[in-house]
Amino acid sequence: MKVDVLLGLQWGDEGKGKIVDVLAPHYHVVARFQGGPNAGHTIEFNQKKFVLHTIPSGIFNPETANLIGNGVIIDPLILKKEIDKLKSSGIDCIGNLFVSRKAHLILPTHRVLDAASEASKGAAKIGSTLKGIGPTYTDKMSRCGLRIGDLVQPDFKQRYESLKSKHLIQINQLSFEIDKHLIDGADFVTYEQKWFEAAELIRNLNLVDSEYFINDRLQSGQKVLAEGAQGTLLDIDFGSYPFVTSSNTTIAGVCSGLGIPAQAIGKVFGVFKAYCTRVGSGPFPTELFDETGEKMRVIGHEFGSTTGRPRRCGWLDLPALHYAIMLNGVTELVMMKADVLDTFETIKIATAYSDELQNTFSRIPFEACTIPMNPVYTEFAGWQQSLRSLSSRNDLSIPLKKYISFIENATGIRLSMLSTGPDRDQIVML
Repeated sequence: MKVDVLLGLQWGDEGKGKIVDVLAPHYHVVARFQGGPNAGHTIEFNQKKFVLHTIPSGIFNPETANLIGNGVIIDPLILKKEIDKLKSSGIDCIGNLFVSRKAHLILPTHRVLDAASEASKGAAKIGSTLKGIGPTYTDKMSRCGLRIGDLVQPDFKQRYESLKSKHLIQINQLSFEIDKHLIDGADFVTYEQKWFEAAELIRNLNLVDSEYFINDRLQSGQKVLAEGAQGTLLDIDFGSYPFVTSSNTTIAGVCSGLGIPAQAIGKVFGVFKAYCTRVGSGPFPTELFDETGEKMRVIGHEFGSTTGRPRRCGWLDLPALHYAIMLNGVTELVMMKADVLDTFETIKIATAYSDELQNTFSRIPFEACTIPMNPVYTEFAGWQQSLRSLSSRNDLSIPLKKYISFIENATGIRLSMLSTGPDRDQIVML
């Protein structure tokens, strides 16, 4: 069997969680392969809304095993809160939740380091979620991090204190006062105590050698869906550097984040919005600063599910979408939030960029992160119909069909699913 992959093609927040939830009944395993609690995957059904930060989005299907892979970084306290919240809603996820022993731990001092580093940058800050993501991946690459499997080792506390001491030196060098910093509303000592309490729960979960877990399942004929976090344009190598996340959000992250060979990759679902959003700093050629952008934000409830920050909004960026499709080898496209544009008379797609010298680019140039790129637009008539009750492609209006056909023809990839609302049932299979 193959591992099918679902990932985002923009700057995250594309709606990946909903589509994983829709697809989960068709898979034996759903596995997160990178990122950490900076992710916020939202799933809605039965008038309930859930936001997952670490647990895979297949958790609501009781027949699906959910794996947090080795490429994911885990804050035990955030994971415990997530588990407790699911339990309070009648969802006992412990039995079908598996955690890689090789996944790295986010320590309380990682979160303080994140805040100290961001504060030191001033106006040049990257817009970190302040969850300790960057410092944790830094320790991983520096070969001094702690992993989930270390929680059960007899010398864990000693190793924890050693790494904590190293972090405190770095924090002091940044002239950041740890004793005055609050983490999720708690002082450091209180937060650290809660962190250790949560670690006790995590060490008793189903801890596995995830590379064997996945490959054994594949050899036994089971179907696996790999779930990505963030989006392609935030990839540490191919995103809008330095305004990126600290992991590989592209297809490359699947092999290293789960321990599978490249030939095990099957379908690649690329998820994107009918428009674009971005949280934090960094280039955004199609960003709208007018009432149109505000209308998108309000109708689409575009506020970060992890940070609560208002998202920047703009029209669909075709060169960026084509770039993401190329990097990931996308085989099927999934368009989200088309319903947000229901009332727009005119809808635009950027098909190229131009710089201040009037040079035109159909591809993303290296300088796009340092030189403003002006979008070259193609305009479409809006469909001006409510999409909430659509059930098949035959129900789509002519303007919406033209919009979809333009994207399919430009990218060479068919659109297999169209989301028409936030609920898991509001999906049209195309």
